[in-house]
Amino acid sequence: MNTYTDDLFDFFEALDLKNVIVVGHSTGGGELGRLIGRHGCGRISHVVLIGSMTPLILKTSNNPGGLPISVFDALRAGVVKDRSQSYKHLAAPFYGTNRAGVQGSIKGQFGCIKAFSETDFTEDLKKIDRPTLILRGEDNQNVSYRDSALLSAKPVKYSTLKIYPGYPHGMMQIHADEINRDSQVFIRSQYLLIDFLRL
Repeated sequence: MNTYTDDLFDFFEALDLKNVIVVGHSTGGGELGRLIGRHGCGRISHVVLIGSMTPLILKTSNNPGGLPISVFDALRAGVVKDRSQSYKHLAAPFYGTNRAGVQGSIKGQFGCIKAFSETDFTEDLKKIDRPTLILRGEDNQNVSYRDSALLSAKPVKYSTLKIYPGYPHGMMQIHADEINRDSQVFIRSQYLLIDFLRL
């Protein structure tokens, strides 16, 4: 996760980006949490976490509602045995992995499972001091909203949580119009609030 976020921060720095609205889905939500945990919110104006796997999806003594490590061991075994079939099974309908060709490094894909499943982002979330929208599908079979979205909203100072009844993990593709509209309404309302407070 540190490598992901340092690369993203280097991109922000190289382009001297300011007041960036960052949106992270699934593992990308963890990446944004770690980005802010390592580099702060100086270049960020708003955060949107969609189906994010924060704060932690692994079952531990501090996170008893998480998934057991055996789930992620099985994912790693599937990637090693037949990664094409593994991705078809895991995410084909949502992310287009049923298309011809498997892109990406096996080392990176294998390591990604460890990074997204075993990284605890609790301390990173505490450092988010920007308006943050947390969107989650109630029927998210990949990352339960009870053990992630509800827990992610607590440490974030200015969070707004919205749970969509019946929506799956890939809701940002399947229900793109609604997710985009709700994200835009949130961001615009925050800018209007900021402008009002400046008066």
